[in-house]
Amino acid sequence: MPPARKRARSYDPARTRTAVFAQFGHVREAVRGLSPEQFALPTRLGEWTVRDLVAHIGMALTAVHRSLALPEPPKQDAVLLDWPFATAASSSAIDEFTRGLAADHPDLDAYLADIDATLRDLLAEHPGTRILRTNAGALLLDDYLVTRTVELVVHSDDLAAAVPGLEVPYDRHALAAATRLLADALAVKAPGGSTEVRVPPYAVVQCVEGPRHTRGTPPNVVETDPLTWVRLATGRLAWRDAVADAAVSASGERADLGGLLPVMS
Repeated sequence: MPPARKRARSYDPARTRTAVFAQFGHVREAVRGLSPEQFALPTRLGEWTVRDLVAHIGMALTAVHRSLALPEPPKQDAVLLDWPFATAASSSAIDEFTRGLAADHPDLDAYLADIDATLRDLLAEHPGTRILRTNAGALLLDDYLVTRTVELVVHSDDLAAAVPGLEVPYDRHALAAATRLLADALAVKAPGGSTEVRVPPYAVVQCVEGPRHTRGTPPNVVETDPLTWVRLATGRLAWRDAVADAAVSASGERADLGGLLPVMS
């Protein structure tokens, strides 16, 4: 696991909480109109159906419930940027748990509604400084909620990709937080200052070892849009395909990020 930077960017806690509920609301609205045949469609996530995917989206939020139900760790021992590199280790357990949830909740609309209501109650009771036990270590509640924006944005895109014609809107602040966290994760994975990665309007990071750029036009520049970046950073889109489709512009000898992506899976 790459060492996380100790000075991560800050996120507005109130805005993060609002973004989590807004994006979850978009998912709930999209799911509400799906037919049994649409729930049975395959997704790009292995053998998961749309039903499994929706159950997993709910599970991404009930992770907060489960962590708050545990005793509070004595101290924080992880930082926000540890989280993207810790997700792969839990993939097998997540798959099994997700399938169980999908089987146990035939009424997914009611399942999601209950999650929304209980999470609102829990967040009203607990301050953002409450420490949670998570798969990445002991994190602050406020930081863990930032990771939920990544889960929601990524899986909203998975859902839209699985169901032809389905539109799942993106809350601006949820997309911004997800974009920034994944961009910062790249800078952790490939520390340096030779390449500038731009994801307007949300993020700019310096990364990759080599001569550090100090002024003027950087010699190595990568630029793309937020949703393309999220797909690249999570392995939904291959670097070579994004470049071939002009979804990414890359200039300079150190602008090929293909060997550094994805940053999480």
